[in-house]
Amino acid sequence: MSVLPCDSELSQVSTPLWGTVVAVQANFYQVQLEPGLKVGKLKGEGLEEDVPSEHSQPSIIQSVTLLCTRRTRLKKMGQRVMVGDRVVVEEPDWEGERGAIAEVLPRKTQLDRPPVANADEILLVFALADPPLDPYQLTRFLVKAESTGLGICLCLNKKDLVSDEQLQEWTSRLRNWGYEPVLISVHTHEGLEKLSQQLNHKITILAGPSGVGKSSLINELIPDVNVRVAAVSGKLSRGRHTTRHVELFDLPAGGLLADTPGFNQPDIDCPPEELAQYFPEARHRLATHRCQFSDCLHRDEPNCAVRGDWERYEYYLDLLENAIAWQDRLHQQADPESTMKAKTKGKGQTQYEPKLESKKYRRHSRRSQHQALEEVYQDSDES
Repeated sequence: MSVLPCDSELSQVSTPLWGTVVAVQANFYQVQLEPGLKVGKLKGEGLEEDVPSEHSQPSIIQSVTLLCTRRTRLKKMGQRVMVGDRVVVEEPDWEGERGAIAEVLPRKTQLDRPPVANADEILLVFALADPPLDPYQLTRFLVKAESTGLGICLCLNKKDLVSDEQLQEWTSRLRNWGYEPVLISVHTHEGLEKLSQQLNHKITILAGPSGVGKSSLINELIPDVNVRVAAVSGKLSRGRHTTRHVELFDLPAGGLLADTPGFNQPDIDCPPEELAQYFPEARHRLATHRCQFSDCLHRDEPNCAVRGDWERYEYYLDLLENAIAWQDRLHQQADPESTMKAKTKGKGQTQYEPKLESKKYRRHSRRSQHQALEEVYQDSDES
């Protein structure tokens, strides 16, 4: 429960407050103020100067969340406010639980998809069964997570639905990929304590496809939060989308957990030459050997250190085509005279088709038509 100072104490407070943005919706921001902030000194019945005295008492804020707007000057500056931002709040209205964000403090990390600032790690959650674990889909998520530069905690849920042999097989397989998975079961509460210890005192982004138990996991890690849960579709063997926006939740032992909307296939939007760095197996090979060519894409180049018989190499080649297509689209958008345009088809496939010549079929405005007519009249008068 929020503990608010009484109106007589803080009605005149003008001291800036610090807090963290825990949710963003439209043009409003939920800001959780830092607990224990001293916002003023009491002297008699009214609030006097912020100087200690023998008759003064500190007014301390504990667990308060304010609904804030963004100052107009921040908007004019183009300053974006994201979930996870540490901000300065001015002119708090304690009775209405409102305030105004006056400043965004420098970020140590920033992600645009999902839009989260100051995150420390990504908690990537997949299910071992219902829906079944797809190695290719898991690879796409891992590559996307690796591209953020954040730490990665790989969590496999629903261990109670598979045999011990399958658990051992997946653990050994993922270790060969370069990851040490945390095996849990939200249903039986197995492994939750170990997972909680890895999340303490961090801002963690929860990610993964729909239907793997992310919302149920939040409900177990944070008992005071009731997140809506949807069942897995029996026909498609995949989950239904329940999370609509990014929101931060307080972890009981300290730290924040960001719930993000689920999606099935994250985009591969990285330069082709960087893709190999997002595979731990390829990084290990490049650390011990060097390719003959500095711009090697590790496909069919001679004396390549990466090309080989490691399990996910075929996945790498497929995602490399995605990265090359993404780079081609960027080049076409940057070249206004390009004669081809990219059209995205189903399942992430890209098709190119001819593009109409730039401005050839654009309708001229009446003003430009009148100006052209005036020039014709002037030419005729002069002649």
